[in-house]
Amino acid sequence: MSDESVSEVEVEKPIISEEDASFLSKSDQKPTRAWLKPLFLGAGLGIAIAFAGMGVLSRFPARQQSAVADKKVNPAMTVTIATVETARVVRTLKTTGTVAARDLIPVLPQTNGLQIKSIPEDVKEGVFVKKGQVLAVLDDSILQNQVSQAKADVESKQADVASKQADLASKQADLASNKAIVQQKKADLAQAKARLEEAAKNYQRYQQLADSGTISRQELDTRSYAVKTAREVVNLSQENVRSAQANIGSAQANIGNAQAIINKAKADVRSSAAKVQQLQTQLGQTVVRAPVSGAIAEKLVRVGDVTGVPPQTQVGTVIGGTQKLFSIIRDEKLELQAKVPEIQLNQVKIGASVQITSDADRRVRSQGRVRDIQPQVNDQRREATVKIDLPPTTLLRPGMFASAAITTNSGMRMVVPQKAVQSQGDASVIVFILSSGDVVRSQKVELGDPGNDDKVEIKSGLQLGDRVVVDGAGYLKDGDKVRVAS
Repeated sequence: MSDESVSEVEVEKPIISEEDASFLSKSDQKPTRAWLKPLFLGAGLGIAIAFAGMGVLSRFPARQQSAVADKKVNPAMTVTIATVETARVVRTLKTTGTVAARDLIPVLPQTNGLQIKSIPEDVKEGVFVKKGQVLAVLDDSILQNQVSQAKADVESKQADVASKQADLASKQADLASNKAIVQQKKADLAQAKARLEEAAKNYQRYQQLADSGTISRQELDTRSYAVKTAREVVNLSQENVRSAQANIGSAQANIGNAQAIINKAKADVRSSAAKVQQLQTQLGQTVVRAPVSGAIAEKLVRVGDVTGVPPQTQVGTVIGGTQKLFSIIRDEKLELQAKVPEIQLNQVKIGASVQITSDADRRVRSQGRVRDIQPQVNDQRREATVKIDLPPTTLLRPGMFASAAITTNSGMRMVVPQKAVQSQGDASVIVFILSSGDVVRSQKVELGDPGNDDKVEIKSGLQLGDRVVVDGAGYLKDGDKVRVAS
């Protein structure tokens, strides 16, 4: 170090005692101790530098105190102010539930035992289909063979009916012939009766002649024999009439039997014709069409599957003994089946608006409406199912989990911006009220329900017209002076 630099730090010289001075003077007198002079000179220089540094550091606290003083004089920060006002606040009941199809329509095959021949490429889960749109085509070759066989059976039975009708006509002719014979026999009977009557009259006349002796007894016996012969002819004619009438009854019975056989044959024809019609109908049903318009929720079959014979993985898709091929969400209408505790069920009203959200997808923010409250309460969890209609959306699908805020009440309430409310370590909340002189003071408040536009209800602690700090409230403490942004 040069002599000039040493002279600059001599502003504050070190204090040397008389003993040290005497020692130094003695050392000057003894040349043999000259090496001690540089040592003492360095020590003195170090002490001088230390005192100079302490002087500089002693001036820093004074500057900091001056800055703190200036800060108390000047505003701490610029803040924005909001006035406590009234606004409509909606009270809600928050719950969760599962998204489900409002009306899930199963698509069943109308004909079982047929192989699925083709499925259009655009028929897949999530796709919207219109009523009557083709979903699948079944193989109809078996039905075609069955239709041909049924038609042949119909023709055979129709030929049988024609044969039976010819037999009926023959029996009807026999009946007519027997009726004619009966008429003939009745005519013969009448003639025999007339001859008997004539023979009887002749016998009576000849008996009178015999009694008077005019004719002989032998001639009277001849007349008596003629009467007996005529009576036998009458009896024979009566028997012939009865026999002919019996033949008519038999012919009528034969006609009845023939008619019954014809009726049966005609019934067989109708049955076979109905089978043909059924098979032809089934031919038309080999094209599976959408029964309603909506979104396909499930596609349960592939090309090559046989209708009515579900794979082992689809045993649960059998409805009424028939395999389900597809399921369609009618008109894409979904509902949220939310669970509400029994003690809160009286707060829920039919038609109440519901805010729908999802923790899994922040884009979900829909407005629904309560459609139905299930009458049965779960006896274990003491919850009821509330069905909430959902608006059309592609963000929600059946089976998803969603949250619901059911509107239970709404009214005018005192509100402040949410940013004005500050949470404290003791679980209380405060706001900063702007007092005179632009000085803020903290005020504990009781919060209510959230309002619209990021506002929150204040139940107590404030009055209408109070001015509270919004932006910058998180950096203030009680008694701070602030500058209000214009």
